[in-house]
Amino acid sequence: MRIYCTSCEHKGRISSREEVSRMFVKLYCQCLDAKCGHTWVANLTYSHTLSPSAQTFDRMLFDRLKDLPRAKQRELFDQLGTQAVA
Repeated sequence: MRIYCTSCEHKGRISSREEVSRMFVKLYCQCLDAKCGHTWVANLTYSHTLSPSAQTFDRMLFDRLKDLPRAKQRELFDQLGTQAVA
């Protein structure tokens, strides 16, 4: 990914990043022109899907459930069990 200084238009570099969420990252940037020295923050964010994932819904759901703590897994399954009876 190429970035350019918003002041002088020379090449810049990403010096660090802060992941706010999986879909939003703050990029801390600096100009590579020593005469300029501009620093700025750019935002990198998810926009939209062009082609859906080939991964199945069931697999994605299983992966999400697997990452939950055991107590939360039990709570969800208990809720599912009581709703199935109702």
